[in-house]
Amino acid sequence: MAYLIDTSILGRLANLSDAKHAVAVHAVLELHRRGELLHITPQVMVEFRNFATLPVAVNGLGLSAVDTEALAATFETRFPLLSETLDIFPEWKALVSALGVIGKQVHDARLVAVCHVHAVTHVLTFNVSHFVRLAGFGSGVVAVDPASV
Repeated sequence: MAYLIDTSILGRLANLSDAKHAVAVHAVLELHRRGELLHITPQVMVEFRNFATLPVAVNGLGLSAVDTEALAATFETRFPLLSETLDIFPEWKALVSALGVIGKQVHDARLVAVCHVHAVTHVLTFNVSHFVRLAGFGSGVVAVDPASV
């Protein structure tokens, strides 16, 4: 199976003091052990940079641009990057139109569209509830909480 790693996972992997760091590490290692393919997307990397460089006072990691670049390079080395293609936009547009997706959830809908285009069947995320409504659209995607791995 193929998995998309959500930003919530990368954030926990990057933050050694996060209470869910060990859960994220275990899930990634276990999925690798099982031979699962774990991917990231350019969108996830953009979201990670935003989160990593936000001050801790506003729930970010408070990292410098240099430290964020180093972490991003590690993630890009370990997890293949799914390409941006022209097929993603119409898939995303169909999904948000059919389900009436608005606000911040349009970003999660785009990740689901990327999964559909690249035949990725699962999203590894601490935010399973964000994907519940989106997961059943089209070819479907299974949202997986890393604690269940």
